[in-house]
Amino acid sequence: MDEELNSLFTPWSIGKCEIRNRIVMTSMGGTDLFGWMEVNHFDKAGADFILEAARNGAGLVLPGCQPVYNPMFGQWLYSNKKMYEDLAKWMPEFHKTGAKLFVQLTAGFGRSFTISEAMEKLYVNPVLRTLSKPVMDFDKICATASPAPNRWSDKVPSRALTKKEIEEYISAFAKCAVLLKQAGVDGVEVHAVHEGYLLDQFTLKYVNHRDDEYGGSFENRYRFAAEIVKAIKAACGNDFPVSLRYSVISKTKGFRQGALPGENYTEAGRDMEESEKAAKFLQDAGYDMLNCDNGTYDAWYWAHPPIYMPENCNLADTEHIRKFVDIPVVCAGRLNPRKAAEAIREGKIDGAGFARQFLADPEWVLKMKAGKEEEIRPCILCHNGCFNMCHYKGVPNDQDLSDSLHLARCAVNAETMQKDKHHITRTSHPKKVAIIGGGIGGMEAARVLKLRGHEPVIYEKNDHLGGTFVAASSESYKGRLRDLLAWYRRQMEELHIEVRLNTEVHSIREFGEDPVIVATGSVPRVLKSVPGHERMIEACDYLNGKEVGDTVAIIGGGLSGCEIAYDLYLQGKHPVIVEMKDDLIAQKGVCLANSSYLREYFAWKKVPVYLETALAEVKDGSILVKQKDGSEKEIACDSVISCAGYIPAPLAQESKQVHLVGDCNGIGNLRSVIWRAYEVAMEI
Repeated sequence: MDEELNSLFTPWSIGKCEIRNRIVMTSMGGTDLFGWMEVNHFDKAGADFILEAARNGAGLVLPGCQPVYNPMFGQWLYSNKKMYEDLAKWMPEFHKTGAKLFVQLTAGFGRSFTISEAMEKLYVNPVLRTLSKPVMDFDKICATASPAPNRWSDKVPSRALTKKEIEEYISAFAKCAVLLKQAGVDGVEVHAVHEGYLLDQFTLKYVNHRDDEYGGSFENRYRFAAEIVKAIKAACGNDFPVSLRYSVISKTKGFRQGALPGENYTEAGRDMEESEKAAKFLQDAGYDMLNCDNGTYDAWYWAHPPIYMPENCNLADTEHIRKFVDIPVVCAGRLNPRKAAEAIREGKIDGAGFARQFLADPEWVLKMKAGKEEEIRPCILCHNGCFNMCHYKGVPNDQDLSDSLHLARCAVNAETMQKDKHHITRTSHPKKVAIIGGGIGGMEAARVLKLRGHEPVIYEKNDHLGGTFVAASSESYKGRLRDLLAWYRRQMEELHIEVRLNTEVHSIREFGEDPVIVATGSVPRVLKSVPGHERMIEACDYLNGKEVGDTVAIIGGGLSGCEIAYDLYLQGKHPVIVEMKDDLIAQKGVCLANSSYLREYFAWKKVPVYLETALAEVKDGSILVKQKDGSEKEIACDSVISCAGYIPAPLAQESKQVHLVGDCNGIGNLRSVIWRAYEVAMEI
């Protein structure tokens, strides 16, 4: 192991609870021990994932947050005693790993509860609202400190919690903590004065306008969180450790308005001056650890950093707040292990929190410790599999129900939280399988086939593997994507998969009766009806190195177009975005943390954005566009990049012998490519 990492593997204590190393797997929705958005029960899939993280080197493991009041069917978490009995039977197996377990308990979501279109329909119809109340009582689960707009929807408002309800929540935390302690759990984490969840909403001045003992003064706004830990300690004893998930700074300008790194703004929530006072106040109330990052749901990219956010984005603020408390402090959020080790070595933080990397590669800690970091499958910070709640103008959370009910899956690892259907089984009938196309889909299919005992052969027309992912990973800030590409290429070498480069296949007939996987990708959509379209530069051509001028018009404001515009701005150029829809990145599967960063970045930097605008003509030195009201506008530019989308280009149609994967099977994202390739490889 690299000596720089040594401090990550030193022991430490939270209260009297000794932890073997400084690696903390922080909580992720979907990795719950008692189920997620369903009737509470001991969840075997969640338990298996938690156990795997512990066996693979995590020191402290925090499962997905458990609402003490379940949004579905309105159950109190302490009411099902059997699941605690099941947990108690499982805990000895967990403790064999040497790790410690804190279960994260939450008061709920308040105005941050993710409202979908179906939920809106239930709420706005009085009859449906009444009928659905036993299943999902929106007035209860969306209630907050004071009447406030929901983060996702204007149709489902949040009312104020009553004092009686607050008292019920405080009592529920204590009751659940007692049952968890009796089951053998090492501690609990209270979720959260963090990320703009319900407890945090009470602390934030822009949300809390109460005039009782839970509003107004500093002490009143933090009273709810303080009374919870006092109740837990009274019920469980002072030696039972209680951590607090804590956002150091809200980084929030107001409702649905975040503050980007480097932006000058007026803090609407908790600023550093208040945080210094709050951290000490919460410690004195009884909390034994602060598990820190930044942000709220209004500034979601701080708590769930996309690839555009700086590495270690929360570290400096966490290091600062550590000076004001005497309890351990953990930092999380796009944390670099080496930088974390340095901060621990210098006494600036006590633990390093990681989450999504455990989804991408559960063995990453042991690989890092063994000096095999090149073997770690990297998280690319995409949120496509783990947390793809998306939002754009005119819709609430636009997410498939299956994704809403099954979080904590992973775009780059099809097996994560899906081992019931995605797991390697050896074949009893090995076959030679031709794979036409060496992009990510082709390489994933080859990897799984080889692990199953088949003999895959990749035929790639270019002199390198990677396909369009080479272009997709080329932008300056996409180092994680380039790491993934390197990982796949290394897998081809380590598994001794035959790869034939510079070999273009024109017909599948040459493979006889052998199975064939076609992964030939897609072709760009060409706007042939637009005069001057031949002057445009296709997005992949630009990403592969074709030069552009200073002012660049990007035709298409989806994710690809916006990422290109972002990269151009970082280069010092002047992008202009033209989009036919009424919002940028108006597409499913792109997490609000990712999309809101880009939208707010362009607004901050005053990047010209023309919505509900169509390209009419490409001229020499300008473009002509047609706006919603029918008017035309000429926009000067030096270059024009087409991000108009792609069309599947399969070499052959799917049949019993032929299987399509990747974009030739349908345009999607990396998740759809990898999961489909995995599933096809398992079918053969």
